[in-house]
Amino acid sequence: MVARELRGAHINENVKPASLLMSDSTQCSRDEWPIKAYKDLNFLNSDGARNIRVLAEMTEPGIRFAEEQVKDTIVLFGSARIMPVDVAEAKLKELQATIVDSSNLTAGEKDALRLAKSAVKAAPYYNMAVELAEELTKWTMSLPPEEQHRFMICSGGGPGIMEAANRGAHNAGGKSIGLGISLPFEQGVNEYVPKNLQFEFHYFFVRKYWFVTMAKALVAFPGGFGTLDELFETLTLVQTGKTAEIPAIVLFGSEFWNSVVNFDSLVEWGTISPEDLDLFTIVDTVEEARDSIIKQLTERYLS
Repeated sequence: MVARELRGAHINENVKPASLLMSDSTQCSRDEWPIKAYKDLNFLNSDGARNIRVLAEMTEPGIRFAEEQVKDTIVLFGSARIMPVDVAEAKLKELQATIVDSSNLTAGEKDALRLAKSAVKAAPYYNMAVELAEELTKWTMSLPPEEQHRFMICSGGGPGIMEAANRGAHNAGGKSIGLGISLPFEQGVNEYVPKNLQFEFHYFFVRKYWFVTMAKALVAFPGGFGTLDELFETLTLVQTGKTAEIPAIVLFGSEFWNSVVNFDSLVEWGTISPEDLDLFTIVDTVEEARDSIIKQLTERYLS
């Protein structure tokens, strides 16, 4: 996966080799040449310098986390498409009001109605993510002073469940982290993340590194390909011992997870071991998730 992403992640296809800059008067004057490599933006944005850009994304967040005294995190992730209950319900009502003949819907109306109803069905997870992040942040803020930089809420920084996580921490009066990713169809980091804890990554695999390397707990809400990718890579890393154990991996929403992934079938086929099911817990309420996470983190790190 890493090699594939390295090959495919072009920053600027029109970048010129550094050797061409000598004859390019639009780039620098004769007095400015030769230019130092670390000041040469054409070089730094070229294919040849991709390893340097990767190293920058591997290095800079760690320095900033140290400056902010962030020790470890509780990661919440899930769909960017899930919206608050009131917003989803209002959008459905607005759509229904525009439909003239509900008995003779066009293909476009059917599709729009299906999506709006799906949004209403998923919306409670946004509200529960806000509540869970708020409860966990209140708990971390109640810890002794020497422990209050621990277990900070961390999300992917975008909309949907990611926004809900940061919003909950903000509601509790705490800080949270947003590990954003540059995508053509997604907003920047949401407004609930303080500026000094906002990040924007270009490389998915580096972003996932920072999700996992500091996580002491992880909560996966319903989501799509990105959520499944993050969850299963994390489970694989823990299962194979390639990362430190994450004591609390929580899958939120049994209706969703049991319908999307048949974990028992994986055991029946022999592709995972029965004990691999102990790597995670499936819950349905904020109270279950909160209590499970607090219990495991307290026993492991605070006792």
